[in-house]
Amino acid sequence: MRQPLLILFSIFFCFSLFSQEEKKHFSLEADYFYGNIHEHSPDISHLITGHPSGIFLGFNKNTFGSKEWERQYGSPDWGFSFIYQDMKEPALGENYGLYGHYNFYLLKRNLLFSVGTGLSYNTNPYDSESNFEDNAYGTSLLSTTFLRLNYVKNNIWKGLGFHAGFMFVHYSNGNIKAPNTSTNTVALNAGLNYQLDYKNLPEYNKERDGLDYSERVKYNFVFRYGWNESDVIGLGQHPFYVVSAFADKRLNYKSTVQLGADVFFTEFLKDLIKYRSIAYPEDGLTGDEDYRRIGIFAGHELRFNKGAFVSQLGYYLYWPYEFEKRVYLRVGIKRYFYKDKIFAAITLKSHYAQAEGIEFGIGVRI
Repeated sequence: MRQPLLILFSIFFCFSLFSQEEKKHFSLEADYFYGNIHEHSPDISHLITGHPSGIFLGFNKNTFGSKEWERQYGSPDWGFSFIYQDMKEPALGENYGLYGHYNFYLLKRNLLFSVGTGLSYNTNPYDSESNFEDNAYGTSLLSTTFLRLNYVKNNIWKGLGFHAGFMFVHYSNGNIKAPNTSTNTVALNAGLNYQLDYKNLPEYNKERDGLDYSERVKYNFVFRYGWNESDVIGLGQHPFYVVSAFADKRLNYKSTVQLGADVFFTEFLKDLIKYRSIAYPEDGLTGDEDYRRIGIFAGHELRFNKGAFVSQLGYYLYWPYEFEKRVYLRVGIKRYFYKDKIFAAITLKSHYAQAEGIEFGIGVRI
């Protein structure tokens, strides 16, 4: 039941994030990419045996500055995309991903930066009997993110254009189930784009409203939950809960800064502590160490109308069991409702490159 809930929540979040736009002008993209799996951990070195390749298909809603958020970001595209990737390693199989994405333009719209997040299906996840070599993907359902940086020329001939550059694709299950070493693909990509209704495109509106979007300090209370598992295969999945409180200050249309604290109730640590106290007596653990942790963090939100990209850097003040590093990171997406007083979020908490869990959160801002 957990994975279908994750799918439904993510699909709802993506559609609600983008549903406000009026559909007028659209474009299509098709790319081929070819690259390498980055060895971010020596644990996956045995899985890097070839050069992954695949295709990228994109469907974009074009904006032209009719709303303030569009003008603030230079009239980006938003849309949905699909990635098929052959990992070129039998143990890793193939990935099929669906994403919600943004395309941002720089240098007179000749430089394209894309970011997308979504879900991917892997054809050959870890199995203790049939596929024990795959320590990267512990489940068929994976969270996935891509980045693209491309030189682009749109509408060169009757709506047809081209683009080429670099691409990064990440796959992980957010430690929902072990193993979860994850993979990162760095690739070259090239492709064509086609502008529908290219004869009737409006001019870009760049004039901003000049309003002051700064706000007084506001206070936030958040409850987050999810499921995860330790890296010790076989200890089982457990729920986790996070209670957070923080103050934020909106500086301008785009930026909000944050300062706050988290209390973590990570259930799998109970079993991990007991396991290590027995299996590794040299660690000096009694098995009764407290599994809870308390951290403080500073953060930033990059606002997009009713949505936001969240990034936070935290440090554990209370850390009785030394799990991973003392510094933690949180990144994700957020959606505001009801005059920005209620919000929902999907975030990934990690210790540098090591994911701990995908968090589903709901909060209030007063």
